[in-house]
Amino acid sequence: MDIQLKRGLLDVCVLAAIKNTDSYGYQIIKDIKPYVVISESTLYPILKRLEASECLTVKPLEHNGRLRKYYHITNAGVRRIADFESEWQEIVSIYNFVTRKDSNENEQN
Repeated sequence: MDIQLKRGLLDVCVLAAIKNTDSYGYQIIKDIKPYVVISESTLYPILKRLEASECLTVKPLEHNGRLRKYYHITNAGVRRIADFESEWQEIVSIYNFVTRKDSNENEQN
């Protein structure tokens, strides 16, 4: 898969994972796992990039005597998800075009 496309999809997946409730890294990985496999070494640069683009904020909280970073989606992050949803139909159209069966192909098979 094209790295830029995958990067954009993973960004939206991470935002969707924290859309309804604040969460931390390990929990985000667990929440995304049924849909896409993502490692810690992939997740944390995504979180930093989303924080830099103001799509999420970070709040350290103590948990069992250790600081844990909780991520909270911002209005910009919610808009990013909405943009993805509106662009999805174009992606589906491109997929349908690329995977279509030509009438010549059908006649040859």
